[in-house]
Amino acid sequence: MGKPTVPSSPAAPTFNLVGFSNFVRANPRSDRFKVKRFHHIEFWSTDSTNTSRRAQMENLSHTATASVPTFDHDACRRFSAKHGLAVRAVAMEVEDAEFAFRTSVAHGARPSAEPMALDGRAVIAEDPDCWFLPKFESVDEASAFPLDYGIRRLDHAVGNVPELGPAVAYDVGTSESGLNSAVLANNSEMVLLPMNEPVFGTKRKSQIQTYLEHNEGAGVQHLALMSEDIFKTLREMRKRSNIGGFEFMPSPPPTYYKNLKNRVGDVLSDEQIQQCEELGILVDKDDQGTLLQIFTKPVGDR
Repeated sequence: MGKPTVPSSPAAPTFNLVGFSNFVRANPRSDRFKVKRFHHIEFWSTDSTNTSRRAQMENLSHTATASVPTFDHDACRRFSAKHGLAVRAVAMEVEDAEFAFRTSVAHGARPSAEPMALDGRAVIAEDPDCWFLPKFESVDEASAFPLDYGIRRLDHAVGNVPELGPAVAYDVGTSESGLNSAVLANNSEMVLLPMNEPVFGTKRKSQIQTYLEHNEGAGVQHLALMSEDIFKTLREMRKRSNIGGFEFMPSPPPTYYKNLKNRVGDVLSDEQIQQCEELGILVDKDDQGTLLQIFTKPVGDR
């Protein structure tokens, strides 16, 4: 069967900014090519050994060195001098990499490098269970993940930009949080890319503007990891916070958890609410479900 035809020119983008109270979450399921999942996150840093050790997790590969043949040492040094430890690339696994590239460029994406065959096996990457990239060595699961924190995959990667309009063509919801936001999602929502821009004129300075100033430009603000049991995950991570592990943001005040039963008592038991308070977990609920989350302190140097 022949491949679908790649359009020769991008369609005119549409951009609609709506108020928070008018925002309705909906996935248009408008994929132009098959997107499977996140494949790997590429960090550029001046200390790749410690970066890779802190970023180990199951079902997602992190690389803090030269992951592709287009890697350039001078560009890496300039990037690290400007942004510090930061994400240089978020890679997605697709069914046909060359078709995905051509289609993306045809619809306005700016090409970084032409598709290329790696090791004679794939245009970008294959299943990381058996192969990642040329000259990377596979290791057995026990040594790669000596401790199971319960983290299973990357849920979403959040990017901050000075202006959303040139970057996306999706509806955006806003509130008095100092930001406008849009979420780019593939049909299955295994790839979620929220994007934020700062809002000016609010009571407090936008956290997005603060990020842009410290990062000296747009970049990936945070990576959200999905856990199969957040209580177990946090207990294991907190055990190691004082020996080079992750440190977490301060917990909310006790009044936050006193009001939690009224907000989510229909979905969380008293014991679960008690565990949330013990571990400093934030709880949000909307028409899509209930989200339990916590933020680490910044792991970079900015």
